[in-house]
Amino acid sequence: MHVLTDFGITLAYAAAGIVLMAFGYVLVDLMTPGKLGELIWHQRNPNAAIVLGSSIIATGTITVAAIVASANNFVAGILSTLGYGALGLVVLVAAFYALDMLTPGKLGDILVDPKLTPAAWISGIVHVVLGAIIAAAIL
Repeated sequence: MHVLTDFGITLAYAAAGIVLMAFGYVLVDLMTPGKLGELIWHQRNPNAAIVLGSSIIATGTITVAAIVASANNFVAGILSTLGYGALGLVVLVAAFYALDMLTPGKLGDILVDPKLTPAAWISGIVHVVLGAIIAAAIL
C-alpha cells in the first residue's frame, strides 16, 4: 500500500506543477500581444518561446523547491507548492512590467518581433534568476 500512496502523492505534485505551468502560460499570453500559441507554434517566434520557456523553468524550479521543503507532509507540501508557485508567478509578472518600465520601447511588442532580440534573452534571464531566488528562499 505504501507504494500506491507514494504514486498518488507523486501524481498530485505533478498535477500541481502542471496547473502552475498552465497558469504561467496564461499569464505570459496576457503579457504579450497576440496569441502565444500562434506566435510559438505557427509563426515560430523565438522571442515568445524564450519568454515562455524561461517562465516554465522558473515555475518548475519554484515547484521543486516547495516539494523538497515540504518535509514529507503531503497536505502542507501541496498547499505550499501551490502557494509558492502562485507567488512566484506574481513576482515574474511584476518583474516583466518593471523591466518594461526600465527599458526603451514596449517590451511586449519587442518580444513578439519575429527577429530574435536581446530583450527576449534579458527577460528570460530575469525569469530564471527570480525562480532560483524564490526557490532558495523556500529552502
